[in-house]
Amino acid sequence: MDAFFGSIWWLIVSLGILVTFHEFGHYWVARRCGVHVLRFSVGFGKPLWQRRGKDGTVWQVAMIPLGGYVKMLDERETPVQPEDRHLAFNNKTVWQRIAIVAAGPGFNLVLCLALLWAMFLVGKPDYAPVVGEARGVAAEAGFEYGDRLVSVGSRPVDTWSGALTALMVAAMDREPVEVRVRTEEGTDRTRVMDFSDAERITDRNAIGQIGLVPMPFMLEPVVGGVDSEGSPLVPGDRIVSVNQHRIRTWGDISPAVAAEAGADAPLAVVVERDGLRLPLQVQPRRVETDGQARWVIGISARPATAEFDAVLRHGPVAGVGAAARETWQLTGDILGMMWRMVNGTASLQNLSGPITIAQYANSSAGLGLAWFLNFLALLSLSLAIINLLPIPILDGGHLLYYFIELIKGSPVSEKTMIVGQYVGLAMLAGLMGLAFYNDFLRLFGG
Repeated sequence: MDAFFGSIWWLIVSLGILVTFHEFGHYWVARRCGVHVLRFSVGFGKPLWQRRGKDGTVWQVAMIPLGGYVKMLDERETPVQPEDRHLAFNNKTVWQRIAIVAAGPGFNLVLCLALLWAMFLVGKPDYAPVVGEARGVAAEAGFEYGDRLVSVGSRPVDTWSGALTALMVAAMDREPVEVRVRTEEGTDRTRVMDFSDAERITDRNAIGQIGLVPMPFMLEPVVGGVDSEGSPLVPGDRIVSVNQHRIRTWGDISPAVAAEAGADAPLAVVVERDGLRLPLQVQPRRVETDGQARWVIGISARPATAEFDAVLRHGPVAGVGAAARETWQLTGDILGMMWRMVNGTASLQNLSGPITIAQYANSSAGLGLAWFLNFLALLSLSLAIINLLPIPILDGGHLLYYFIELIKGSPVSEKTMIVGQYVGLAMLAGLMGLAFYNDFLRLFGG
């Protein structure tokens, strides 16, 4: 239940911040253009709190926290006194109307930059882009334990999150991508990952498709328990080698034992104990599990959790440039994802609705301030881009009408705008329906 209520809470907080900033953009530019704003609402429905400002604007927080609006004086909606006609939105120049409408997405873009700058200043903990295990496509490309990813294609990577994002793009495009790495020995190599035959990637199968497991996700070869009588191994021993097979992770132990074990001879196992390396003789035993025979040495792993081992941080000045570069990169990623979903390259399952957004909000808040700032920045940028789509009832739809007005020299007819509103509502309803469908598929494991 904590996750449920936490998701609701952080969704409300996230949307409250982003919607307030977006609508304030409309309000601020409208006031600078001489438009009288009647109401500034965060949320829809019945007001929970209201206050009237000195300029006559009613400020309110409403019951349904899934958006907001700025209501301006407009002759097309309410009667306007002759002496107030110059304050009406519809009587402003087309360029002023464009500025007012574009200000909402514009303020979301500014907020994205500010949030990313703050994130870099705080420092975002992450995993270093070091390979712990390679499977599937990654194994075929020759990735090895200890490879540190330096760049994916033309994109430099400093963290595992950045590397995974870049690799997902290549996987969705089903194209080969060059990955520059620095090996455990310190030499530079180029691995080519070929996703040509990969199945369609979604956010649920991305890690499995890419096949790279970060180093902190690998269990250390440290003995947690011993269930063989007379074994020289004790809890806390770090296994270094088995019959000269180098052991770096817990997953290396079973293959080494299987390759070397026999009933007539013990295994030469080297361990680290209390800072010293000790050679031990360990007798394996043969067991059957589900009809499958295998050799074991009677030990279990020490439980562990993956800890962040890197921090993405910049100073106040360097953070400005880093925030701008990250915003540019994220913009390309979002637009690229949208285009891939349109042309069928990416699955429509990547489209997320409020439920998934709430879950991400809760999980990012749980990871700390920097991760939550990063989440808010991504959501703010997404809100800006979506609102600029040329869909009627969105800001982008209104901008489309105004650009048509600039070209033809007169406003779009009221009939055309009404038809556009219905088309826009139908499109948004379809998108929201698909987003909720995807949310329920994720929620119930469909």
